[in-house]
Amino acid sequence: MDVAKGVGATWEIPADLRLSLLALLSADPTHVATMTYDEFMEWADEDTLAEWVDGRVVMTSPVSARHQDIGVFLTNVLAEHARMHDLGRVLVAPFQMHLPALGREPDVLFVAREHLDRVLFTRVEGPADLVAEIVSPESRVCDRGEKFYEYQEGGVGEYWLIDPDTRRVDFYQLDSDGISQPILPDADGVYRSRAMAGLWVRVAWLWQEPLPQVNQVMLEIDGAAYAQRLIADLTGAGFLPS
Repeated sequence: MDVAKGVGATWEIPADLRLSLLALLSADPTHVATMTYDEFMEWADEDTLAEWVDGRVVMTSPVSARHQDIGVFLTNVLAEHARMHDLGRVLVAPFQMHLPALGREPDVLFVAREHLDRVLFTRVEGPADLVAEIVSPESRVCDRGEKFYEYQEGGVGEYWLIDPDTRRVDFYQLDSDGISQPILPDADGVYRSRAMAGLWVRVAWLWQEPLPQVNQVMLEIDGAAYAQRLIADLTGAGFLPS
C-alpha cells in the first residue's frame, strides 16, 4: 500500500492482530479504536469498510443495490464528461480522501486536472473538487451533518447529497468565504456544476427505473461533440468504415 511516511519507521501491524481488531470493531460498534492516519492506512485494506475520523476507526455498512446503481451511473457520466474535455479524474469508493483529521471514502469524487498531484496510489491527499455522497438510512445524519462540515472545512469545492429513498438531491458550492452554499436546480430540474466545466445533470435522471443509458445522457450533455467522439471511437475500433 502507499503509506505516507512519517518520522522514523513505518508502523506495521501483524496480520493476526489486524484481524482481531477488525473482528472487535465489527462485533462492538460502540468500541472506539484510535490510531494515526498512517497506522489506519497500514491496517485497512481494500476490503475494509472503514473511515478514519479524529484518530477513530469508524466502520461503515454495505450499500443497497439502488445505491450502487446510482453510484455507477454518476461515475460513468462524470468520467465520460471529464475524458471528453480533459478536465481531470473521477474516482469511486472505496478510495480515501485525506483531509486534516479525517480520511473519508466518498461514493464518487472528481479531482480537476490542475490538482491531479493530489491523487496518490491509495488516496487523494487533500480535497477533491467535487464529492457526491449517495445517502442511505444509516448514513443520512452523518452525510448531512458531520461530513457536510468536514468537507466544507476541508475545502471541497462542490458537494452533492443524493437520497434515493426520499428522492431528494442537495447541491452545495463553496463560496469565496469558504462556506458551502446551497445551489438549486433551474425550473427544468437541471443543475449545472461549477467544478466540472460544461457538466449539467437533470435530477429526474436519478429516479428513472431503470436508470438512463450513459450514451443517451452524454448525447444530451455534450451533443454533437460526444457524437463525433463516439463515431471516432467506433471507427478506430473497426466497427465503422474509415
